[in-house]
Amino acid sequence: MNIDVRAVHFTLWEGSREYLDKKIARIPNAENMIVDLLVSLTKEKDFTAEATVNFRWGVSVHVKENDFELNAAIDKMMDKLESKIIKEKEKVKEKHKD
Repeated sequence: MNIDVRAVHFTLWEGSREYLDKKIARIPNAENMIVDLLVSLTKEKDFTAEATVNFRWGVSVHVKENDFELNAAIDKMMDKLESKIIKEKEKVKEKHKD
């Protein structure tokens, strides 16, 4: 799984990067299904955390969250991303059953 993290309009602090890495490691057993995980963290008035996941079978999932604190935006984004990944895994399992 390729992971690309970009910080736009600010420098990503080491502590925040470690926090993000810990959250990414929490993704439920999908490393062999995911080709790319692209994360973009942007600072405007507040922080925007966006992630795009490209699955092996050609499906892409995109999530975006905003918050005034970076770690809170990362939390919201990862929670939403985790549920989307689980949903996609269930779809694939269901297809293979048929």
